[in-house]
Amino acid sequence: MTVKAILKEKGGNVFSMSPDATLAEVAQELSKHKVGALLIMDGDQLVGILSERDIVRHIASAGAEALKVTASSVMTKSVQTASPDDLVDDVMQRMTSSRFRHMPVVESGKVAGLISIGDVVKVKIEQAIRERDQIRDYILST
Repeated sequence: MTVKAILKEKGGNVFSMSPDATLAEVAQELSKHKVGALLIMDGDQLVGILSERDIVRHIASAGAEALKVTASSVMTKSVQTASPDDLVDDVMQRMTSSRFRHMPVVESGKVAGLISIGDVVKVKIEQAIRERDQIRDYILST
């Protein structure tokens, strides 16, 4: 199964903010959309990603003043991305080994969506259930 299948089910909606947004503004958007990460975009260009965890860690080290700094000063700038044609197993391995939960999907240089580890796990569970049912049906038919 490919990342394209996840996006087909989930859709390609992506929430983003500009690099000059404050962490307080980013936190409000995260809460508003009930998501764990936002892409930081400069026009159509992906320049970073910022998660709830990034904000919490920055507040822990800088205190309440942390909410006044810009997204660009806290975001992850070296963003790992997936292609729609990447296999779900490969993406899951990359996310797990690198310890991040959100991965932008980029196609032809443009952001096509954003997947989470939850999306990947959901697909893997559905796949395991299908395989279990097929094996059970095979055993019962013999």
